[in-house]
Amino acid sequence: MTGLTGLVRVLGMAFVVSLAACEPAPGAGKFTGYVEAEFVTIAAPGSGWLIKAPLRQGAAVTKGDVLFELDQDLQQSEVAEAAGRLKQADALARNMATGARLEEIAALNAQLEEAKAALRLAESERLRWTKLVERGIAPEARGEQVITEHEAATARVRKLEANIRVARLAERTAAREAAAAGRDVAAAALGQAEWRLAQRTVKAQVAGRIEEVFHRPGEFVAAGAPILSVLSPEMIKVRFFVPQAMLSKIGLNAVVEVFITDRAETLTARVSYIAREAEFTPPVIFSAESRNKLVFVVEARLPNPTALRPGQPVDVKLP
Repeated sequence: MTGLTGLVRVLGMAFVVSLAACEPAPGAGKFTGYVEAEFVTIAAPGSGWLIKAPLRQGAAVTKGDVLFELDQDLQQSEVAEAAGRLKQADALARNMATGARLEEIAALNAQLEEAKAALRLAESERLRWTKLVERGIAPEARGEQVITEHEAATARVRKLEANIRVARLAERTAAREAAAAGRDVAAAALGQAEWRLAQRTVKAQVAGRIEEVFHRPGEFVAAGAPILSVLSPEMIKVRFFVPQAMLSKIGLNAVVEVFITDRAETLTARVSYIAREAEFTPPVIFSAESRNKLVFVVEARLPNPTALRPGQPVDVKLP
């Protein structure tokens, strides 16, 4: 690194693409690379107006923090409607399961008592007029009339007694099952409406830092539009390039040392990925020793990568 630093000072370069121009000899087991990050992009789950975004670029985020909110008027109306339908379906199911109300049965009983009184009167009239007809005092037509009236009164009493028995029973099994199924459907619809309402408030699923904000309150966003990105420490890694001749000296889960320019401390990382195929050294790593060489991409994860920044050049030393 001393040779390239001296060269940068002499030429006065304002931007250094890579600080790896003085790669040690392959035998030293030290290679150039850079810090890479995989950002978590959080998009809008639905279209609507962005009404709240409390966090700004660079703010720390913990899991469960509110990232942004979309307008909720339509979803709140859907929840209210679904709740009303569930209440209606539940009442219907309970009504079919319990039979008629006590007030309805009381009214039927009152009608039954009235019908029984009418039957007693019809019975008395039938007996009286039948005797008169038998004695020839009353015409036979009158006798037939009172007999018919008695039969009608008897039928009415029997009908009301049957109605009361039916009123005390629940609905048929199939009807009760249909009502219960309707209640379950209404409950599921309410759950869906509540879920859609909850989706209008988006919370962080990972901890990290707000890296970039794409939309701000007051804007209308489409479903799936990215609102912001989060950089989680777990998604930061070191990517470096190992020639084929040195590939046998490194394996998955191997511990490597990471050196950062202008930092005295050495970090340790664990190899998490080794490419299956070789590739040419990328242009960003253009030291004289590595130019036009075939190398294998290797990635390593650090236990505490908060001190690193994406794009930062590093040197990695194999064990």
